[in-house]
Amino acid sequence: MKKLVYVVLFLAGVLAFQSCNHDETYADKKKKQRSAINQYIADSAVKVISEEQFYAQDSTTDVSKNEFVLFESSGVYMQIVRKGCGKKIKSGETATVLVRFTERDLLTDTITLSNQNIYYGQYPDKMRVSCTSGTYSGSFVSGSSLMATAYGSTAVPTGWLVPFAFVNIGRPQTENDEIAKVRLIVPAEKGQQSASQTTTPYLYDLTFERGR
Repeated sequence: MKKLVYVVLFLAGVLAFQSCNHDETYADKKKKQRSAINQYIADSAVKVISEEQFYAQDSTTDVSKNEFVLFESSGVYMQIVRKGCGKKIKSGETATVLVRFTERDLLTDTITLSNQNIYYGQYPDKMRVSCTSGTYSGSFVSGSSLMATAYGSTAVPTGWLVPFAFVNIGRPQTENDEIAKVRLIVPAEKGQQSASQTTTPYLYDLTFERGR
């Protein structure tokens, strides 16, 4: 009987050890994230530019060259498709912003969430964005946000706030006016709640419009 107990304990220990060996470490997940981002950049022929070049170009990205600027401190890549009509959210101001978005998981290359479709198209996510001495913060309006409903948090992903320093938030007044549009590659640590939990990078297509 004792021998049987020892054998069972030994096998349990071996299985536990093997299970630990098969568990992904955080470092492994970070490597997968970096690989997925690099794969998207290569497959999509993205031209990554530095912040210095971005500012030298009057804070613009050349869409014809598929330029994305990399913000080293956050790891967020941004392409400004349109700066948009209206004005930037100024320091001390809090604005209601209507957001239409498509979220793509770069690990699986699949669309995971979008309000840019027939069902949700007339219901843009609504968020409140504030600027304090050049620093932006934001929260989704409860009951008016697909993102908040899907991920159980009203906190706007940090990566989504990056464009506000560079784009205008307005409402079209003429047929030639266009709202701001950006594309973002957002690493897990700057993304929504699920992204940070699973170390998943996402690609976002976003438009911003000033709400009432």
